[in-house]
Amino acid sequence: MKKVATPAHVSPFEAIRRVNGAGHEFWSSRDFAGTLDYVDYRNFEQVIEKAQTACFNSGYRIEDHFVAVNEMVEIGSGARRGIKTTLMSRYACYLVIQNADPAKEIVALGQTYFAVQTRKQELSEQALENQRRLLLREEMKQHNVQLADAAKSAGVVEPVDYAIFQNHGYMGLYGGMTAMDIHTRKQLKHSQQILDHMGSTEPAANLFRATQTEEKLRREKITGKDKANQTHQEVGAKVRQTIQELGGTMPEDLPTAEGIKAVVTRVKKPEPSEIKTLHTSRRRKL
Repeated sequence: MKKVATPAHVSPFEAIRRVNGAGHEFWSSRDFAGTLDYVDYRNFEQVIEKAQTACFNSGYRIEDHFVAVNEMVEIGSGARRGIKTTLMSRYACYLVIQNADPAKEIVALGQTYFAVQTRKQELSEQALENQRRLLLREEMKQHNVQLADAAKSAGVVEPVDYAIFQNHGYMGLYGGMTAMDIHTRKQLKHSQQILDHMGSTEPAANLFRATQTEEKLRREKITGKDKANQTHQEVGAKVRQTIQELGGTMPEDLPTAEGIKAVVTRVKKPEPSEIKTLHTSRRRKL
């Protein structure tokens, strides 16, 4: 573990940032307390406790953001001893700075810095999620065409028969729920398509269902509407079983995402004005 070399003009909080062997950033509570001018570390431990409570109340696992360790430090003449330290993620630092002594000028600067950085990270993660959604939605469109072709070869020809075929796939993956049931569960309007309101996790499961059903229909040369329906439901159920075994969230329990058209619009937009404002504030204060 090492401190990151930073230019002299950067934030003091960036100057104490460290990176571990896996390339993950973190901050030492000892460094952080010193930067915030906490002379007595015991007082800073109370701040950490409040931050951990806030972390828990926000629905995050404390151990994902606060890690207690014994850090070895030199005490003179080459001797070293362990001191209790907490390694903190960027989000943990954000919570700590919000619970620190507001009378300290450095705390106000830190609140600005971590507000900017946390929001930037949130937007970066959202941008990645948007890209994944767009990619998976396009993949799903393409593979649904291929699945329809494989189903047609198996004897699923009429539109009403294909709707029934699709429902069997959904019932397998969604624990017996039909497309109409899913619409109701996700609180979607009749005109809204299920696939257009899925986060990236849900279409990935549906994509696996579709591709594996198509391959099975072709590989085993399955014929007959009933057998095709049964195959689709069995594949969907197998995907559901895999999700369950891995400890994942069942697809019907995943949150309803905003429409894919809104995502397309957002991806084309320039940097949000709020981040530009935060950047301006950061340059002025830090």
